[in-house]
Amino acid sequence: MQATSCIRGQAVGGRRAAGRAAGRRSVAVQAAAANPFAEELKATAKYIATRGKGILASDESNATTGKRLESVGVENTEDNRRDWRQLLYTAPGLGQYISGAIMFEETLYQKARDGTPFVDILTKEGIRPGIKVDTGLQMLPGTDGETSTQGLDNLQARCEAYYKQGARFAKWRAAILENAHGLARYAQIAQAAGLVPIVEPEVTLGPGAYSIEETAYWSERVYSHVMRLLNEYDVMLEGILLKPNMCLPGLDAPPASPAEVAKYTTRTMLRTIPASVPGIHFLSGGMSEEESTLNLQALQEACPNAPWSLTFSYGRALQASTLKTWAGKEENWDAAQKILVALAKANSEAQLGQFKGPHPVPGGGRILQALRTGGAGK
Repeated sequence: MQATSCIRGQAVGGRRAAGRAAGRRSVAVQAAAANPFAEELKATAKYIATRGKGILASDESNATTGKRLESVGVENTEDNRRDWRQLLYTAPGLGQYISGAIMFEETLYQKARDGTPFVDILTKEGIRPGIKVDTGLQMLPGTDGETSTQGLDNLQARCEAYYKQGARFAKWRAAILENAHGLARYAQIAQAAGLVPIVEPEVTLGPGAYSIEETAYWSERVYSHVMRLLNEYDVMLEGILLKPNMCLPGLDAPPASPAEVAKYTTRTMLRTIPASVPGIHFLSGGMSEEESTLNLQALQEACPNAPWSLTFSYGRALQASTLKTWAGKEENWDAAQKILVALAKANSEAQLGQFKGPHPVPGGGRILQALRTGGAGK
């Protein structure tokens, strides 16, 4: 009798739990239906995740952009930052391989030399303008160097203004588990303002001899937690894009082959990311330009029937050699644009599993991408 009572109690509890779950699903459906941007969000996310295309991450802060300009002898002025962005955005044929460009706030409102807004230049080329909406990292007191991503204050108003300016997607970067809540809240706010949120739960590569298996272990746990919180905040998964790291060993460990990187990266994604997410756009942190391309191609070979587009959102892997080629000199403008398009084309072919080489920028070692307050980790 006691056992029967226990079973009956479990059944009743189960029905109550099922009822609560159904209620939550109903609320989620109502929330999606109430969002006037719902269909636009889905269409934008699907477009950016187009197979054979990726994202140009050009959202570095003015300070970070300045450091990169100064590395090639170019002064950090607004005009020079404008010229550098114009070189990127007006590269002939870039839209064949790039579907979205993430911009910094200054850049979103800037115009080319002839007075044409950058958002119009990108849109005409078939590239959706995006915007970095977090305001950088802040150290958490009482921790061993952990940081918290800032920028939720007034985010709704800022997102509405960015949408009005022409942005159609947004990016928010977070590097630790405690930021998962902020990622989910940001994604909810961005969708309410009509912006497709790029969710970037980066497990940062750094010094150490830790294995690729350890990176996969922590990545899996972080991504699972992020997805759970996105669901709790009723974020429409068909209207987001994910920007994670590939699974790599520590900088002091022996490098992994593209096949190993692909094995652990795709396994992590299959275990944690729902098929409803249109695109997974990997960042290039820690990888050379050629390594970024070869690892991207290996992902397609390891998971040819992936439910999402396994593609790229590269910053340094598209910009580094382009910047060195330009070096602020007008006579190098065309050559720099050609190297940018060649790099974009190589990664486009890799996303389709069709890259055969040679690579536009062969070789290169592993690179430490330190966290930078106000910067963008690519």
